[in-house]
Amino acid sequence: MKKFLGILALILGFAFQSNAQGSIKFKAEKHDFGKIKEGTQASYSFEFTNTGKAPVVISNVQPSCGCTTPEWSREPIMPGKTGKVTALYNSAGRPGNFNKTITVVNNGEVSQIILTIQGSVVPK
Repeated sequence: MKKFLGILALILGFAFQSNAQGSIKFKAEKHDFGKIKEGTQASYSFEFTNTGKAPVVISNVQPSCGCTTPEWSREPIMPGKTGKVTALYNSAGRPGNFNKTITVVNNGEVSQIILTIQGSVVPK
């Protein structure tokens, strides 16, 4: 029985040790553009830091609609280092209020993080 418990403790120790993960912490997860003129290409960069113990890789960034184009840091973000996800909103032909989401898919502790942009497009 002692031998079994010793082996079990050893296996659990390795399991917890191999669970070291990265963790993305954004400075802000929401941005309000306020009022923008119709036709404006509004852009905002969401900055983040890897606060974990392993590299983080963003595998995909999915906007909620085709009016928003994402760009992101594609190289692995090492612990303590920073990266960004940029959202470009095309306001052409879209007067009125908007509220869009951008889903960030990564290999960190929280595998999906939802960012939000909002504002109001003033007609021409």
